[in-house]
Amino acid sequence: MSGHGHGHDGAGALAGHRGRLGVVLALTTTVLAVEVVGALVSGSLALLADAGHLLTDVAGLTLAFVATVLVRRPATEARTWGYRRAEVLAAAAQAAVLLAVGIFVLAAGVRRLLDPPPVAPGLMLVFGAVGLVGNAVGLAVLSGGRGESLNMRAAFLEVLNDALGSVAVLVAAAVIATTGWLRADAVASLVVGALIVPRTLRLLRESVDVLLESTPKGLDLGEVRERILSLPHVRDVHDLHASQVATGLPVLTAHVVVDDSCFHDGHLGPMLDELQQALDTGFDVEHSTIQFEAAAHADHEHDTHA
Repeated sequence: MSGHGHGHDGAGALAGHRGRLGVVLALTTTVLAVEVVGALVSGSLALLADAGHLLTDVAGLTLAFVATVLVRRPATEARTWGYRRAEVLAAAAQAAVLLAVGIFVLAAGVRRLLDPPPVAPGLMLVFGAVGLVGNAVGLAVLSGGRGESLNMRAAFLEVLNDALGSVAVLVAAAVIATTGWLRADAVASLVVGALIVPRTLRLLRESVDVLLESTPKGLDLGEVRERILSLPHVRDVHDLHASQVATGLPVLTAHVVVDDSCFHDGHLGPMLDELQQALDTGFDVEHSTIQFEAAAHADHEHDTHA
């Protein structure tokens, strides 16, 4: 006997952010064009690094936007979860590309630190300020949804990194203008790279954890097992697995061994309700599938079951 609870509101929440992402995507594309021109005119690596970062943001935000469209597509027999995992794939792709950009920026910054070329600080200030204003608007648009999915968090993180990069450009321009120390441009680009890499590694790790169907963060299977075993008539639990289809959609499956009498005296229905309510209220797992087994059946299970 098995049962399952359903909680699929996350798809609607993610799709609801499509407008936010569309606005930020258009804004970021505009700022990218402005910063590329500024980098070419001023000769600033820091500005070019920020523009390169913006280029990956455009690609990442495009992926995020596409993901919000895909999650609205209904489930089918071939894809029983629909395209819910599209948001995780988009977040992982954004993080991977952003990591590559961060490494490139660090390498280029080291080269320029050793041999700094001339730059135009005045132009750096102008274009850096334009970038910062654009980033600030983007952050304001995305701030309301950044905690609701990996996809939205990735988008917010990218724009936040861009804002910090724009600040680094402005500081470098001010230093060069007042002191003439050209290496400030390379230092600023290194700061941008240092801001990019750790955050993207964290996001990439979280995305990969979902794709590898790791136990959701914050869910202790040991505690889940103890809670199930505390129910009357439960003898054992095995094949206990938990994973995450997408943000806000953890799933859990388990084989629960119960007294043989439960299959004859009507206990299984109330036990299933009690067990799934415990998983929902105690562990925030709305979607669970439980298979009840008689004690005699456990002898036929494979040794590899956990």
